[in-house]
Amino acid sequence: MKKLWLLPLLTAALIGCRPSQEEQSVRCWPKLPSAGEMTVLAWYGIPSDCTSVERFEELKNAGFTHQFTGYPDAEAMARALDTAERVGIRLIVSCPELETEPEATVRRFMNHPATAGYFLRDEPSADDFAELGAWAARIRATDDAHYCYLNLFPNYAPGETLKTDSYREYVNRFDREVPLQLLSFDHYPVVGDTCRPEWYENLEIFSDEARKAGKPFWAFALATAHKPYPIPDLAQLRLQVYSDLAYGAQGIQYFTYWTPEKNPTWDFHHAPVERSSGRRTDVYDKIKQMNAEIQALSGVFLGCEVVSVRHTGESIPRGTVRLTELPAGVKKLETTGAGAVVSELRNGDNRFVVIVNRDFKNPMTLQIELDETASRILKDGSVVPASLYHETMVVEPGDAMIYMLE
Repeated sequence: MKKLWLLPLLTAALIGCRPSQEEQSVRCWPKLPSAGEMTVLAWYGIPSDCTSVERFEELKNAGFTHQFTGYPDAEAMARALDTAERVGIRLIVSCPELETEPEATVRRFMNHPATAGYFLRDEPSADDFAELGAWAARIRATDDAHYCYLNLFPNYAPGETLKTDSYREYVNRFDREVPLQLLSFDHYPVVGDTCRPEWYENLEIFSDEARKAGKPFWAFALATAHKPYPIPDLAQLRLQVYSDLAYGAQGIQYFTYWTPEKNPTWDFHHAPVERSSGRRTDVYDKIKQMNAEIQALSGVFLGCEVVSVRHTGESIPRGTVRLTELPAGVKKLETTGAGAVVSELRNGDNRFVVIVNRDFKNPMTLQIELDETASRILKDGSVVPASLYHETMVVEPGDAMIYMLE
């Protein structure tokens, strides 16, 4: 794979391409191979009373692979599974019977092709861990082929909510007392026109605990505006998704896909699909574009090992580590503005450097010098010699540059 980009140079005469002209030769460059499809979950997806093939096709066309929605009973859950199967969407089972009759409910759905896993509860405190551990054990005793799933609080939840002395203790205790197959947390960093100072610290702690546990983790991006969170634009989505992936997330989740019911506290509005009309908003198309990028770049992120994550900038986020030593194959890396996430990843025989602009409002100038064997990975997954590009690059707000190194 490391020399894959040489193929177009050797075959250019045969296929009529001009490799020296990058804009004309993109079609000639090979795509990065991938081991599979990245999990992209619609949290609070299609409501039970809107279950239809057309709605699930719309969900799939937006780039989602999975959906989580609470269903009123097992019959509604069964109808949704049958419908989702027809279009290739997988569902996380959630209905009252899963808690009241876990073994019987799991036996009913465990062999359904559209079953992905089983939902327990959202954002538990440490006081809930014993009960959740017992419930998960009953489910896994019946079906250990599908995962049990829930989301943990973010690190800005107060200690009296977490019921632990620290956030790291909260995550660590959860893994020990509720032994699930994967870990997931939610954190919505964009508040108004600023970014929460705790966000990258949350990624540092959570990714580290997941790595110690030997388990994959999933993370979120916000798709629905509510107080104090704004209507997301593409830069906000990219910042969240690429930062999550740079820290090793193996699944991306969106809160929410469908606008939730009216809530005087949160004022949910402008989700990808409106609740009252069932019509798409402009966020639907932004999510669709983001999801296309995720899948095209799955050869970088799916199944990757995080070698290191460092940060640049005059100041770096709380709980993170400054970039002081460049990855092998990088001769120079300097950024302007707020700075960047610099993640070194290994995936199979390939090594990547992912550089994320931490500013979702302003572009960042990146000065980068690489070994001559390095490649740049484009948003469609194309592998192009990095030498075709100038050493000074502009990274759009929240966006990422990705390079493959020898």
